[in-house]
Amino acid sequence: MRRTLMVGLAMGWAAPLALTMAAPAAAKDLMGVACSTPAPVHCADSGCVQADLANLGNAVETKSGRKFFLDYPCDLKPGEKVTFILSLHGGGSIGNWQRHYFPLIDLKEKYRLVIATPSGTRNGWVAEADDQYLRDIVTEVEDAVGKRNIKAFWLAGHSLGGQTSNRILTTDFFRNRLTGWVSLSGGRLGSKREEVRAPIPTGSGGPGGPPPPATPGGPMRLAADASVLPDFPFSHIYETGEHELTAAGLPADSKWAEKLECQAQARPTTVVDAKAGYVQDTRPQPNPSKVWGGPARPGSAKIYAYPKCEGGRVVADVVRLDKGHTEGLEPNVTEAIVKLMLAAK
Repeated sequence: MRRTLMVGLAMGWAAPLALTMAAPAAAKDLMGVACSTPAPVHCADSGCVQADLANLGNAVETKSGRKFFLDYPCDLKPGEKVTFILSLHGGGSIGNWQRHYFPLIDLKEKYRLVIATPSGTRNGWVAEADDQYLRDIVTEVEDAVGKRNIKAFWLAGHSLGGQTSNRILTTDFFRNRLTGWVSLSGGRLGSKREEVRAPIPTGSGGPGGPPPPATPGGPMRLAADASVLPDFPFSHIYETGEHELTAAGLPADSKWAEKLECQAQARPTTVVDAKAGYVQDTRPQPNPSKVWGGPARPGSAKIYAYPKCEGGRVVADVVRLDKGHTEGLEPNVTEAIVKLMLAAK
């Protein structure tokens, strides 16, 4: 099983990390970033090195001077069509953790993916400090790749990163580009939080977890309320750990699927993974909880699709069995999500 990493720079701790480096393969130079496969600052199956935890990226957003990770196919050809994904980490986390939590970097050549993975302010996402930074990243990548060569644009985010994706996708900048949103335990469109998320017990939680309540013992402060449906159509994939769901389990319907005139939820398909994901929360938990998550490990997932949505869009739920909030996604379920993304018109 893979050793794991979890990020807690703001808390002053770090788990052991490992790094696999490779010489550039068919070296390109997108935004001054030479390509390599495996991707740079990539964890090996055997683990990761601590010194690389603080690495903020291999690319620089020129207006702010802030770094981010840019990953792209090393054999990218001029004029080739690609799918562009902006991937946002959860609260208390960092970009390189997100790259391994949702390891799109392992699929960049196979599925022609360009992935930008930044790190937010104070290990989170602050509108005043980060929104322009995210817009500038997208603009600079578009300029480098060529707008006409981006066939699809997706937002993906874990936890607070998912909520932030939900918040910014309604702004004109992202609305005018958006193909779809992958929410990794970051809100299910059309569902109230309490309908799909079990409370995280006191003493659990940490990097990637929820923001603090508005008042002690009060309601959770969310970056966006996923139950409020946007007024324009796009594809939506919701991924969650089985233990994160309430006792009622996954809803059998979706208000977003209804809005897009999809057919009823289909019988689930199963994805089996013999390998573990790369990351987990490795810190001792005073009150260990399956809701928060345990060690990264192999497993299986159920995919519930809503077929034949309006305009060829995709709506689907992905439930990873016997998993919680913080175990990184396994390789096969990651690939299954990417296939769903690429199926969207």
